[in-house]
Amino acid sequence: MGDDSWVGWFLSQIGNEFLCRVPLEFMRDKFNLYDLESEVVNFSKSLDTIMDPEFCVNNWVGDGAHIESERLYGLIHARYIMTPPGIDAMRRKYEYGDFGFCPRVYCEGQHVLPIGLSEKSYESTVKVFCPCCRDIYTPTRNSAVLDGCMFGPNFPHMFLMELPTHRPTLSQEKYVPRLYGFQLHKSALEPVPDPAANKCANSNA
Repeated sequence: MGDDSWVGWFLSQIGNEFLCRVPLEFMRDKFNLYDLESEVVNFSKSLDTIMDPEFCVNNWVGDGAHIESERLYGLIHARYIMTPPGIDAMRRKYEYGDFGFCPRVYCEGQHVLPIGLSEKSYESTVKVFCPCCRDIYTPTRNSAVLDGCMFGPNFPHMFLMELPTHRPTLSQEKYVPRLYGFQLHKSALEPVPDPAANKCANSNA
């Protein structure tokens, strides 16, 4: 039997693979939605759409209605994945490699976790955090278009605190530039000043 709900439809869209399903029970609890009314236009209508068990995209009309519902779900999602059930839902996706792998060679295909650089909407798209090198990268998948606020800046760290067995050994290897087997001096890698830029700066002084 298919999933005819709005949530089922939204999660099935290409590019939303990083998102997990937020239970309706979580969204029915007003405490979990505290202060979101000020963040989303037409909050009540957007929430009703999200909670619709028999959603029909063909009947979805209204200026920006879909954008606001998606935005609200993203903000709720960011809160849900900080709870024990939400962390467990994301754990399964992490173990399957749904978030991708670290592109750094010395991390050897380490699974990554989604992270947002801001809790506010429209400030940054989602990035991925590697727990092996502890750096962040731009995802190579369709999910790179998701708003970073759907995950927030704290999720990977909460995830690893709650699941210590998922903490990998930190990568100690570092690439050393060499030429014919000899390590390059750092001066060989430093940028060379642009004479034209210096001449322009002097002329404006």
